[in-house]
Amino acid sequence: MSVPEVPTARPPLVTGADVESAAALLQDVVRHTPLWHSRGLADRVGGPVWLKCENLQRTGSFKIRGAYTRISRLTDAERARGVVAASAGNHAQGVALAARLLGCAATVFMPDSAPLPKVAATRSYGAEVRLGGPTLTEALQFASEHAERTGSVFIHPFEHADVIAGQGTVGLEVLEQCPDVATVVVCAGGGGLVSGVAAAVKARRPDVRVVAVQAEMAAAFPGSLAAGRPVPLPAMATMADGIAVASPGDLTLAHVQGLVDEVRTVSEEDLSRALLFCLERAKLVVEPAGVAAVAAILADPEAFAPPVVAVVSGGNIDPVLLLKVVQHGMAAAGRYLSLRLTVPDRPGSLAGVLAELAAVGANVLEVEHERTGTGLHVGEVEIFVVLETRGPDHADEVTAALTRAGYAVAPG
Repeated sequence: MSVPEVPTARPPLVTGADVESAAALLQDVVRHTPLWHSRGLADRVGGPVWLKCENLQRTGSFKIRGAYTRISRLTDAERARGVVAASAGNHAQGVALAARLLGCAATVFMPDSAPLPKVAATRSYGAEVRLGGPTLTEALQFASEHAERTGSVFIHPFEHADVIAGQGTVGLEVLEQCPDVATVVVCAGGGGLVSGVAAAVKARRPDVRVVAVQAEMAAAFPGSLAAGRPVPLPAMATMADGIAVASPGDLTLAHVQGLVDEVRTVSEEDLSRALLFCLERAKLVVEPAGVAAVAAILADPEAFAPPVVAVVSGGNIDPVLLLKVVQHGMAAAGRYLSLRLTVPDRPGSLAGVLAELAAVGANVLEVEHERTGTGLHVGEVEIFVVLETRGPDHADEVTAALTRAGYAVAPG
């Protein structure tokens, strides 16, 4: 969707100078992450596409940039009271490491569903982790209450100018590494990263198109932009926990209104496909939230004028979720095929089916027999198979071969 012009008063936006100041502060703290060319995306777009690999950043995401900028600018007295944050995982790790580097205590509230590796990593950086609530919304409330009760300083994941400026240093690096960039594509949850990147990029290159990408099952910006104010989502359901934020803030909404050219959404299938693409083609381990920009390019490559830079924003993924998402991505890419075949219930029937599948090069992952289905005649058996194929064309070839062999074939 295009971002509408909303004639309402906006809070002051982060400037390019603010981002440059944050960059000087972070010079010896964060990694200058690499820009990798993606031939697979370039072939689709028709011009150069680069991946800005923030999954290789310290703590596995860009969040250390904003967290360190914010905490470093607290007074000594404020740091002595400690800091508190709420996060599904990436901001938690950024705050925990930044607090340790700056010598202050950190308490982090995380949803009950937070991935275990992210919880463990946050604790390993020295923060006290408290689990509670089903989503980040509840964790944010608990963190805010803790700050009021204890005097700790609340480090918001996106709704603060210092956090936005810190995240914006990603945009400065993009301009330095790809001076002729035409389009920058960035994931968006609460909007801190895309706000900062847009502030940095537009200050130097107002002609560059900045596109924000949200998971369509957790897309708070479209409704908020239409209303001209933050509008919370009633519910969210996405594998991309890192961008599952129910509402932007006033500050991030103002940045997106004023600086971001377009907000797009991607489906769960798009995210799965992009995660698998990054694994197979770019050799990058990236979490679902982190591949949102890649997902948008894969879903509609003609919408992005090259040279394109897609920010790959985080690599902290639970191995269990990785396995599930890879399987989901392979299914979305036509690499898995589920079929049901009705065959005579006699010795050798299953062997015949398997022989046909072997002849056409399909790898059998799962087989089930069913003799008692209501749609089966006496003397018939239904065989359910899950196959690994080389893609949609091969899947069609497998189905056609079974049909030619005389089997009644239906999708599984």
